[in-house]
Amino acid sequence: MRKHYFLRIMKLALLVVPLLVLFVAVIGFVVMSLWNWLIPALFGWKLISYWQALGLIILSRILFGGFRGAVGRGGHWRHRMMKRCEQMTPEERERYRQGLHGCWGREEPREEPPDSKPNE
Repeated sequence: MRKHYFLRIMKLALLVVPLLVLFVAVIGFVVMSLWNWLIPALFGWKLISYWQALGLIILSRILFGGFRGAVGRGGHWRHRMMKRCEQMTPEERERYRQGLHGCWGREEPREEPPDSKPNE
């Protein structure tokens, strides 16, 4: 059983690692090409090499995206909120929704009193 699991992991790794390397190479080439096509023409900056493009990708991931991947984006927060909503009573859930609507400015349209006349 353990040997079968190890072989399965090795087959997966032999498939995933080359695809990952290819993906990084293509993304680096795309960033380098876009930079060298747009930035010198727009701003007069210098051309960059392939390795500088990869460095730019890494720097932008550190500054703006982190290295969590797509799985970690809000998944934990969403799961925690869904669990909390499941434990609420219907009245608490409605009160929570009303609070969110008020907080984000999504109020229900107010009805005018029946005795008011439209402007003429």
